[in-house]
Amino acid sequence: MASRIKLKETFIAEAEYGAFYTGGAIAWTSDGLEILCQNSGKISIISTEDNKPQRSIGDASTEEVDEDAVYTFALSYDNELVVSSHKSGLLKLWNRGDGTMVKMWKAIHQGPIPQLAFGYEKQIIASGGTDSKIRLWDYNMKTCLGTLRGCQGVISVLQFHPDTNLRLIIAAADDNKIHGWNYETKELLFSLSGHFSKVTSLSFTKDSLYMVSTGRDKVLILWNLNERKAVRTVPAYEGVECAVIIDSKSSLPDDVRLDNKRVYAAAAGENGFVKIWDMTGGKTIFEQKNSLISKASEEGGLACTRILLNEKTSQLALVSVDQNIMIHNLSTFFCSKQLIGFTDEILDVAFLGKKGRYLAVATNSVTIKVYDTTNMNCRVLNGHTDIVLSLSTHKNFLLSSSKDQTIKLWEIDPGSFIISLLATGTKHTSSVGSVAFGKTSHILCASVSQDNCLKVWTIPKDFDKSKVISMNCTATQIAHEKDVNCVTISSDDKMIATGSQDKTAKLWSAIDLSLMGVFRGHKRGIWCVRFSPVDKLLLTTSADCFMKLWSIKPISCTHSFEGHDSSILKAEFLNHGLQILSAGSDGLLKVWSIKTSECNVTLEKHDGRIWAVAVAYDEKTFYSGGSDSLLVKWKDVTEEKKLEEKLQKQQSALEEQELSSLLVQKKMVKALRLALHLDKPLLSLKIINEVINSKADSELTETIEKLSDPHKEKLLNHATTWNTNSKNTRPAQLVLQILMQQIVCGKFKPLELNKLVEHNIPYTDRHFKRMTEYLKDIKFLEYSLRCMQPHVNFDAEMK
Repeated sequence: MASRIKLKETFIAEAEYGAFYTGGAIAWTSDGLEILCQNSGKISIISTEDNKPQRSIGDASTEEVDEDAVYTFALSYDNELVVSSHKSGLLKLWNRGDGTMVKMWKAIHQGPIPQLAFGYEKQIIASGGTDSKIRLWDYNMKTCLGTLRGCQGVISVLQFHPDTNLRLIIAAADDNKIHGWNYETKELLFSLSGHFSKVTSLSFTKDSLYMVSTGRDKVLILWNLNERKAVRTVPAYEGVECAVIIDSKSSLPDDVRLDNKRVYAAAAGENGFVKIWDMTGGKTIFEQKNSLISKASEEGGLACTRILLNEKTSQLALVSVDQNIMIHNLSTFFCSKQLIGFTDEILDVAFLGKKGRYLAVATNSVTIKVYDTTNMNCRVLNGHTDIVLSLSTHKNFLLSSSKDQTIKLWEIDPGSFIISLLATGTKHTSSVGSVAFGKTSHILCASVSQDNCLKVWTIPKDFDKSKVISMNCTATQIAHEKDVNCVTISSDDKMIATGSQDKTAKLWSAIDLSLMGVFRGHKRGIWCVRFSPVDKLLLTTSADCFMKLWSIKPISCTHSFEGHDSSILKAEFLNHGLQILSAGSDGLLKVWSIKTSECNVTLEKHDGRIWAVAVAYDEKTFYSGGSDSLLVKWKDVTEEKKLEEKLQKQQSALEEQELSSLLVQKKMVKALRLALHLDKPLLSLKIINEVINSKADSELTETIEKLSDPHKEKLLNHATTWNTNSKNTRPAQLVLQILMQQIVCGKFKPLELNKLVEHNIPYTDRHFKRMTEYLKDIKFLEYSLRCMQPHVNFDAEMK
């Protein structure tokens, strides 16, 4: 059977999931279909339908991003334009639809610009700087309309009032006051005092009469803008980062009724959940119970940083401090989507579910992200109190380990995508670096820790999901002299293997943890151990850049794999145990043949260490993740590639046969087109020579003029290739001359013309010098002959 299995030789990166929100400004289009996120030096636009980045605004190379990073941005109220402020002091106006830059001008602020806002009418943009000034701009004319003064310190909030009749712009800064100006007359109308700490947000009612402000002084204030005074101050007992006005016609959970004569606001802050306040009465009418955002780790810290309301879809988006975006239906507060803006360093990945539909990802955080691979919708699991280090799965069960010295068991309901915490194991005394499920059942699992211990746990078959139980540790063994990095269980659940920093791997009985053997041979610590799915073999990877394959009975090294230039952090068996997939700290993935101990494929996409690899059950795809925060989906296209090559060979044979027939029939134009289509410079050279030898130069010009622009471009490339050889000078120069004449006349506009001309100039110059020397030699020969036979009419003889 093994001899009939074909080796996997070709993989492609089918999808890449990287960071799209790294903190800062964020905006939601009014139709609810796209979210704009600040992503380091660019602005990423995310579709809320498939949760994937659609395009970027200001996308540039890393060097350009570092030189001109985006500080903030704002979206116009018609959703057509985006304005961004940059490190260079420039303001740039972009078209949201295609990401093209419309205008660019120099701001005259002294320092960075942390706040931007579009006006509701005309072509007005306001910019708030760290210099305490607000400047108004006409973005069509790129002119400054005026400067608003009155704030003290860095501008923290900047908004135009939605009632355009008021001509009102409102801002707050480090002086904790809320200032309002008439943006036409530039007159300061009012300064509202009430907050005793930084003002974090402003929100207006539809009737334009009231405004709600929030601050880190743990209060919300309702303001009457007509009377310009505070109506009510509501204590929130937490630092509030954002609030939005909720329309009285909105539906809320628990049949909460809203009165159209009152003002309601949804607010969130350091506790991580939303409260809806009756601002008129000063009381809470709803409190979120199912929040997926963890409370701030310390008082005064951040948890929920932004709230975005989309009235068209009746949804509320919460943005967490770790750049996660949770979209809730306002009527039920059920989280319909979770978008992971920044995954941080990916430490482990594992397929979950009976068919591997879901992908669990452990990152450099206390949470676990579980993605639905069909649409990359996500669920965030909260439970651990320190960084999650390792994952293992068996069907619908997920096992996780953490630096908090615990392991936790989770179960997913594939139909509803709801994941429940079932049990916790708490017997380790240090960070639990690795966990492993048994292969035949979820009842058995093992864990290893920096306390040098190996533990075996038994899990009940049935669970009461209403409570979290404690897992039962059935056996413990001091496994190694140093930190234990990895553990795995054999396919029959009878053996356990561990790998350690002490440079050894050990084999244990799964029943009583009795030592069955020690594998010695690596020169540095072992990062990964895996049992072969078909043979009694054990695979080990090490920081010494080697992988070794060991026979279990007797213990001996059968194969040694060398090819990585740095530590090999992870490995998995492929293709019924015939191949090995390895991941290294050099950012490379390699696929090896066990039979030959040679590397078949090297894959490169990551820019740092690859900590995690997960192979799908059908082995058609696998995922990799590493320190660059990039999750890459790889697809095996070996069969497709071979079929494509076979079809290409057949098509090429038919076309070459047709080309031969055209040459015999002297159909030069069709033959030239086919040779250019096949991209065969030698054949096209042969055809051009045939045309030159059999017809006049004018005929060659007519032949080339009959070609389409793509064919002319290929002919230009071919002529550039011919021009490098002095034997082909004449056809190359004739073709170049004809094509250059067409370029000058505007009949032909090739791509990368500058590059082609630059490539041709030195060879053409060399040919010209050589022909000049030939002409000199001929003239000297003529002169010599005249001197030798002066009585002969040399010119007549030559004729």
